[in-house]
Amino acid sequence: MAETNSSSYETSWADQWDSNPDPAPETKKSGSSTTSKYGKKVGEGFEKTKVVASTGARKVKEGTSAGLQWIKDKYHKTTQKH
Repeated sequence: MAETNSSSYETSWADQWDSNPDPAPETKKSGSSTTSKYGKKVGEGFEKTKVVASTGARKVKEGTSAGLQWIKDKYHKTTQKH
């Protein structure tokens, strides 16, 4: 009986046609100034986004409250006339 290999890695399509070894994965350099600089900018961007989102949510809430109050007032005015 033939021995079967249970590893799909060795029998993948790419391995059948590629005889070169896989390249080593790149390692991240610790303490990179560009990474920390961009990370800081991204963090600042998230902070700005959070402030804008919270302001927008507050405006929506206030607008919804005002709209519902207007509807209630109109309803009470029409029901009191009858």
